[in-house]
Amino acid sequence: MRDADYIYAVASIRVKEKSLLTDSDIQSMIGMKSESEVLSYLTEKGWGDSSLNSDMETVLATEEENQMKLLKTLGVGAEITDVLFVQELYHNLKAAIKEVYSGLDDGQAFYDHDKYGKDQMMNIIKEKDFEKLPADMQKLAEEALDLMLTTRDGQRLDIMIDRACLDATEKAAATSKDQFIADYAEVKVVIADIKIAVRAADTRRPIQMIEDALAPNRTFDVKRLATAAATGRDAVYEFLNNAGFQDAVEALKDSFSAFEKWCDDYIMSMIMGQKSNIQSSGPIVAFFLAKQNEIRMARIIMTAKANGFSNEAISERVRKMYG
Repeated sequence: MRDADYIYAVASIRVKEKSLLTDSDIQSMIGMKSESEVLSYLTEKGWGDSSLNSDMETVLATEEENQMKLLKTLGVGAEITDVLFVQELYHNLKAAIKEVYSGLDDGQAFYDHDKYGKDQMMNIIKEKDFEKLPADMQKLAEEALDLMLTTRDGQRLDIMIDRACLDATEKAAATSKDQFIADYAEVKVVIADIKIAVRAADTRRPIQMIEDALAPNRTFDVKRLATAAATGRDAVYEFLNNAGFQDAVEALKDSFSAFEKWCDDYIMSMIMGQKSNIQSSGPIVAFFLAKQNEIRMARIIMTAKANGFSNEAISERVRKMYG
């Protein structure tokens, strides 16, 4: 996008930011008595399509669809959308390979994707039309399918494709001319590497498997992190403390759930700075990520209400808001 295009797009986003949910809205929703009361609150704020009979999933799906339409309307380029949806793309590749191998239809395993949704990805894998995939995925898809068909090792398949996804994200971080996208992509890789290391330490994975799973990033030395993970949690804590992630360590010592919350809030804190930006992709991407966070929190609260969770239990699961 040109500078003038960003100025127009950011002006549009500034108007829409006023409709974002605030921390106060989230607290009000937590205090409500039922899922239907929360849903009514959201529809009054303009969520959904104004249908009186819409259920939770319909309203949330409409919000997600509206955000995709907004990105297209604002003319957001592939350099940005590719980073935003890289995880969905690689997940769909993995899901298609597993479905072709198993023969079991699991439509819920796929994300919606304009170019590589379930039908498109399944046809590519079934017909081995790997050239229809993005260039960076073609060899990976061929090797991953061969791995699954010859070894039936789903765990190795997960490691291979998840690592490729992280490598693609880090490549975007290292090469993007858009500073906000570069920073966002880098943070995504760093957080993923920390999660991998902690889980590896807990399950006592061999160091070679850990090294295969961790993606190099520009923030810390993943080989040293792999060595720490192969040693145990305390070694991971020491590594993270030395790398400047003391808050992550404190969250991990509390619980993995607390750490997941720290991860989401860390990203939210990073994008909060875009509120003062006026001429780049930052405010646009920040709004999209904030809206995705809203939708996720709305689903958590309504699902928790439907299942009788206490307000305290729900509060532990909600995240910081952008609005």
